[in-house]
Amino acid sequence: MKIKPVNIGTLKVEFPVMLSPMAGYTDVAFRSICRDFHCGMTYTEVITSRGIVHDSKLTWHMLDTAENEHPVAGHIYGSEPDIMAEAAAKIEALGRYDTIDVNCGCPVRKIVAKGAGAALIRDPNKIADIVADIKDAVSLPVTIKTRLGSTPEMINISEIMQAAQEAGADAIAIHARVTSKKHSGPADWDTLAQIKSESSIPVFGNGDIKTAEDVFRMIKETNVDGVLIGRAAIGNPWIFDEIYHLANDMDYKPHTLEEHKACMTEHLDRLISQNSKHPKYRKKRHGNPEQGASRHFRGHLYKYLSGFRGWNRIKRDLDAISSRDEIIKAVESVLEE
Repeated sequence: MKIKPVNIGTLKVEFPVMLSPMAGYTDVAFRSICRDFHCGMTYTEVITSRGIVHDSKLTWHMLDTAENEHPVAGHIYGSEPDIMAEAAAKIEALGRYDTIDVNCGCPVRKIVAKGAGAALIRDPNKIADIVADIKDAVSLPVTIKTRLGSTPEMINISEIMQAAQEAGADAIAIHARVTSKKHSGPADWDTLAQIKSESSIPVFGNGDIKTAEDVFRMIKETNVDGVLIGRAAIGNPWIFDEIYHLANDMDYKPHTLEEHKACMTEHLDRLISQNSKHPKYRKKRHGNPEQGASRHFRGHLYKYLSGFRGWNRIKRDLDAISSRDEIIKAVESVLEE
């Protein structure tokens, strides 16, 4: 099954199978790894618009991109249209981003408490105001990522889509669950198909994508213009490669154990390199870039090695691992077994 290119405003995405924004995961190191395996577009982690406006060094570090990383979306959150617009303008001024994406679905409590993320679902007019102000401030395409509603009793995605569309949004990505469900329970692809039929802008689907075959099934059953892959890509960036090969009628050969190890090593090395530029490591109390990267990499390590014999033995001592050599040694012991 072919996957057609899609236009997001003035941006053409040749292969709209994309890495979904995930806090703590979609940093530049992981995004670049996924791009190596034919990921068609990436999103940053969710980034505070106020941090951008107030020139927080920690926030600006999250806006680092890889060389020639295109297309990439700056994924921001906030509740004040003027602040969001100012942040979007600053991102555009970097000259490294292809779209501005507004988070209207993150269920994390500290974000919702600020009236941002999933809190915006209850106020489609606020979403429209944010989109309109950003459109006035930038020339880049503007998109939103949201959910079906707040609860099963309050599904208002049709109103959200209409409000965003009328305000000038160039596309909408929908996690096909309500906020109260977070990531549990089945995704509602039927409602996703309904919204796609109502929308005059591209609709991207998200939710219950676990395998390459699920991507093709979602497109067939819902007619969405593209798919965002989240948790299924953690520890398995090869999923994009498999989808790319299948979509282009090419034989796909699963990666070898040596390639598995090489990818993990490269990912960790890129994370260390990324951390070497991180402002917090200028203070010794935070340790050094290698230690920080090794701690951060544990979340990826769980997924990279899950299912391998010997992993249960290693993960018991995972909290004690704090260096590149220790991680590589643990990986080798699991893969050899």
